[in-house]
Amino acid sequence: MNDCLYEIEIIRSRRRSKAIEIKPDGRIIVRVPLLTTNASARRFVEQHSEWIEKHMAKVQAAAQAPVEPLSEAELKAIVKQAKKIIPERVAYYAPLIGVDYGRISIRTQHTRWGSCSAKGNLNFNCLLMLTPPEVLDSVVVHELCHRLEMNHSKAFYAQVLRVFPDYKKWDKWLKTNGNAIMRRVTG
Repeated sequence: MNDCLYEIEIIRSRRRSKAIEIKPDGRIIVRVPLLTTNASARRFVEQHSEWIEKHMAKVQAAAQAPVEPLSEAELKAIVKQAKKIIPERVAYYAPLIGVDYGRISIRTQHTRWGSCSAKGNLNFNCLLMLTPPEVLDSVVVHELCHRLEMNHSKAFYAQVLRVFPDYKKWDKWLKTNGNAIMRRVTG
C-alpha cells in the first residue's frame, strides 16, 4: 500500500519524535522512532504536505540559482585561512564548553560542515570561511558539544544553546544558504 504522494526514505532510530528532512537533491527523508510503521510514517508525511511543498520549492529554487565556482587559487586561499582561524575558534570555545579535543582537520567537503569522531577528532569544511563568523562559531560549538553528547538529543542542544544562545538563528542561515556555498566547489 503505497498511497503516499511523495517518494520517501524512512530512517528508524532511537528517537522519540518524527521529523521530515528535504535534501538538496529533492529526496525526502522521514526520521521516525524504531517501532513506527511505514503507514504511520506515510501519514505523517501527508499531514505535512503543505510544509513539504513550500520547502521543496525553496530547494528547487536554490538548486537552479547560478553560483560562481571557486578557482583553484581561491580555494587554496580559503583552506589556508581556515587552517588559521578554525583552530583558534575551537581553542576559544572548548574551555567554555568544558571539553578537550583531538586532531583538527580542515577539508573541502561537499555535504558536511563539520563532524566529531568518538575519539574527539574534529573535521571542518573550509567553506565555512565563506559564511558569517557567527555561522563558523555555531558549527564549532555544535561539534565541540558532541564531546559531551554524541547525539542530537535535547540535552545536546541544551549544551549548544548554553554556550551559543543564537545557535538556531545561524543554523537556519546555514540551512538556507549553505547549499549555494557548497555548490561553488561542486558546480
